[in-house]
Amino acid sequence: SCVPTENCFVPTSEIIAVEETELNKKQHNIGKWQKMAKPHAFTVYYVKKARNHRWWCSDVTFWCVDEHLCSQWIQALKELLEMQKSRPKQLLVYINPYGGKRQGKRIYEQKVAPLFSLASISTDVVITEHANHAKDNLFEVDINKYDGVVCVGGDGMFSEVMHGLIGRMQKDSGIDQNNPKAPLVQCNIRIGIIPAGSTDCICYSTVGISDPVTSALHIILGDCQPLDVSSVHHNNTFLKYSVSLLGYGFYGDVLKDSEKKRWMGPMRYDYSGFKTFLSHHYYEGTISFQPAKHTLGSPRDKDSCRAGCYICKTSEQQLAEQRKECGLKHEEDEEEWKVVKGKFLAINAVNMSCACPRSPKGLSPAAHLADGSADLILVRKCSRFDFLRYLVRHTNRDDQFDFSFVDVHRVKSFQFTSKLSEDNESNVTDIGKKRFGQFCRDHPACCCNIANSTWNCDGETLDSSAIEVRVHCQLMKLFARGIEKNCKDEAACSQSSIEQLL
Repeated sequence: SCVPTENCFVPTSEIIAVEETELNKKQHNIGKWQKMAKPHAFTVYYVKKARNHRWWCSDVTFWCVDEHLCSQWIQALKELLEMQKSRPKQLLVYINPYGGKRQGKRIYEQKVAPLFSLASISTDVVITEHANHAKDNLFEVDINKYDGVVCVGGDGMFSEVMHGLIGRMQKDSGIDQNNPKAPLVQCNIRIGIIPAGSTDCICYSTVGISDPVTSALHIILGDCQPLDVSSVHHNNTFLKYSVSLLGYGFYGDVLKDSEKKRWMGPMRYDYSGFKTFLSHHYYEGTISFQPAKHTLGSPRDKDSCRAGCYICKTSEQQLAEQRKECGLKHEEDEEEWKVVKGKFLAINAVNMSCACPRSPKGLSPAAHLADGSADLILVRKCSRFDFLRYLVRHTNRDDQFDFSFVDVHRVKSFQFTSKLSEDNESNVTDIGKKRFGQFCRDHPACCCNIANSTWNCDGETLDSSAIEVRVHCQLMKLFARGIEKNCKDEAACSQSSIEQLL
């Protein structure tokens, strides 16, 4: 019978490839192998899981005297791999050679391409040459020939690919993206992220680590993680899509200042963050939002979004049932909206936790990837010391919403208008006219000195301060499975639903 070089249990769903192995004379003369006249062998490449959600490609070799038996094993294993229908066979890859530390091309060629080749995945690779190259290209290519689109770069590169793919889907379906109430068509083509940027927040929040090899293996295994996407409009004009952070005030100011200091590299965020903290600007405005009544969880519970999340699945089902029963008219009902006016240091809306190595819990630890909602965090005007206490809590385990000046709401849509804005006279929507029309009469613009902030939309600035935001439940899919729960007994975990073939 076939004998492995080590004892190993591997789920068939986590086998990467199986190959016949040629044994050279040197290998033949090691240990038990020298007792065989002419050993035959095959190697199984599989996912090995380490701490902190890191994966790598490991392998184990099996050998025996009977050539026919060896061939049977290879054939049987390859047939099992063919049954894994969710795995991609053809990928379109976009590489940003300029992002982060300009290592995207090297990372892909040295760490990712060999794994794709091993897994028999064919690729069409495009090296982007300018901003929006990938986005524009996605409107031209024959998208149906691919099982997925892979972006090699940071959050900016992912955003570009996402905008291209969602935009292409709406165009092909005749959907007008400028209509904020338009029901968007879901994207069934998955996006894979190979992290190679200065910020890899989306990868970290959906996989648990920013590691090119780990992400490549998730792509190879054909993992699928639905993702909510927020659309941002101003005056019935589409501006952007967002999957992580929409930030006004502090995070908008940090981004605006850091854009002028790109020569500093990733350090610019630290510098601009410190400078913005010292300036301590607050902004006056009005927020109106629709509570996400269909969701099971709340922003302050301890139920983090994990692989196979029950809250995401159930919330998506309840939202679908709610829409089927009531339709969109019910959603626009005036009674469904809540209005908050005030002076804010920061207004943040997050579709995911926004976790990163510096803030392992993120801006909203209990935010969910695919429940059809965003967490709206309102940080009211407070002392500089209190604001520092709030920021520090992003780095530890304390409840970051446990302050009198912080409010958090789980919402499915919201609108914002700044008190002192050029948009005063051009309200966002008809609903906006009723709510915001008279808000500046006691404080005319000519008497006001406080400027508007900028919206930070997934690391890109939005010029308009008055916006309308709507969450689209599970609009797109990633080659990921969400962050897996920590497992103390790795061996026991890996044997669940296992074909113990090996």
